Amino acid sequence: MFHLFLRGGPVMWPILIASLAALTVVIERIIFLIREKRSRCPETIEKIFSEVEKEKIEEAMRIGEGSKDFVAVTLIYGLRHRHEAFSNALLQAANKELKRFNRGLPLLDTIITLAPLLGLFGTVTGMIQAFGLLGGKELEAPTAITGGIAEALIATAYGLLTAIVALIPFNYLNARLEEARHEIEDATTHLELLLLKQDKDL
Repeated sequence: MFHLFLRGGPVMWPILIASLAALTVVIERIIFLIREKRSRCPETIEKIFSEVEKEKIEEAMRIGEGSKDFVAVTLIYGLRHRHEAFSNALLQAANKELKRFNRGLPLLDTIITLAPLLGLFGTVTGMIQAFGLLGGKELEAPTAITGGIAEALIATAYGLLTAIVALIPFNYLNARLEEARHEIEDATTHLELLLLKQDKDL
């Protein structure tokens, strides 16, 4: 396999770097998701809603204080700034949490697009070199030409392989990002409705 890699030409090294970068991002993101899953605490969120419904805002903040659950963090930040700009505070906290979920995804997206293009570039330059042999004594050795074309195609194969392998975790990580977005939106909307109901009752 590595022998084939070396035959792909100079462009194989950028593809290798892209592959290693993608692998690094995927491993880091998987570790991040595992940590986030362990820090989830739906009971804390329910207690926050329960205390807010009872109009015990300070108690709700005390319950959520120190929680590492990203939804609870968003809710507590909003409650802490409820007298200033509540909706903006919720939005700011939500964006901050979602930014953590989105970290590394733009790089992964770039690699998925770039790797096949690098492979194609390597193939084109390899084909140019192979067809450059069509002259003089090289015509007597057609295997040199076909061998050069075969080597040129290796770059495209590796570029496509990198993109295909990176695409699966990219879609998975995007799905987790959207899942987190929906959870935050549902929770913040619920909190806003609870506070709005209290304001109407006053």
